[in-house]
Amino acid sequence: TRDFCFVENVVEANILAATATDPSAWGEVYNIACGDRISLQELYYQLRSIISSSNPDIAKLEPEFLDFRKGDVRDSLASIEKARTRLGYSGSKSVGVGLQKTVEWFTSS
Repeated sequence: TRDFCFVENVVEANILAATATDPSAWGEVYNIACGDRISLQELYYQLRSIISSSNPDIAKLEPEFLDFRKGDVRDSLASIEKARTRLGYSGSKSVGVGLQKTVEWFTSS
């Protein structure tokens, strides 16, 4: 599992950090993510579902699973608590919303 982050969340966090008025928030390092795990398989199925609405052949494709590689991180979940409390960050755009917006942008370009 991973804690992926849509770019609009990163922009939100950067704006909040740049405009923070609380000195305790200045010069700090923050984890910016959605604060929720998603498996790579679920990520694939969400993306496949979005793309297959305009390209039905995609719906037939299945992922190929390979053995884990040495050094692979099996699970990852970023703590965004510090960004929430010091910056007011919410990470309001979910991975699903981010995927939908990304596909819409990509197909319209």
